[in-house]
Amino acid sequence: MLLENRVAVVHGAGGSIGGAAARAFAREGARVFLAGRTRDKLDELAAGLPGAEAAVVDALDEAAVDAFTGSVAERAGRIDVCFNAIGIQDVQRPLGEISAAEFLRPIEVATRTQFLTTRAAVRHMAPRGGGVILMFGGGGPQTQPGLGGLKVALDAMESMRRQWAAEYGPYGIRVLTLVTGGIPESLPDSVGAKDRIAAAIAGGSLLKRAATLADVGNVAAFAASDLAASMTSATLNISCGAIVDH
Repeated sequence: MLLENRVAVVHGAGGSIGGAAARAFAREGARVFLAGRTRDKLDELAAGLPGAEAAVVDALDEAAVDAFTGSVAERAGRIDVCFNAIGIQDVQRPLGEISAAEFLRPIEVATRTQFLTTRAAVRHMAPRGGGVILMFGGGGPQTQPGLGGLKVALDAMESMRRQWAAEYGPYGIRVLTLVTGGIPESLPDSVGAKDRIAAAIAGGSLLKRAATLADVGNVAAFAASDLAASMTSATLNISCGAIVDH
């Protein structure tokens, strides 16, 4: 198994993306600690993962993140992987139609949570000489109208990924971002245009399909494993060709 005897922390584990990563980590042998804001969803996920533990944690609360991460490190003896996939509260409308608060919210949420969870993890990884930080939702070079502050937030995360990788590479810590063109399975059923959005995502990709939650989990597990030991300060593009790198 790729992650045997590893310890993985997943923030936003109650969501579909975080849950997909947590399942893949557990499948590959990791001991998984689940963090999120909805107890019922966390407990349901933990019940299906051998040895998993769940905790209600606000990933925007500095004290809560530090306390949770410290508790995991103390009980498990180490932290090898930290994955953050919390929602960033974006409002997707043209820039001229949203307020300053709506524009800034996803930027502030994304940068704050990624900073807090990464800092908490690397403080325990660095003394052991290694670890993997995984971010979800890198932006790629392209954009499109009507995204509000979402794309700016994703670009900010990419900059953070480079900065963390530069500063903690000497400690053996790798920092990577999973980039997608959208995961239709992650869209809630309440989204009225779900089928249309899913078709647009698939139609805009080179492979004429969209990435699945299983794809997310598989790539996350690979990125966290020693098979990706030479990869850092990089993106793993699982957009099926919707995002073409320059």
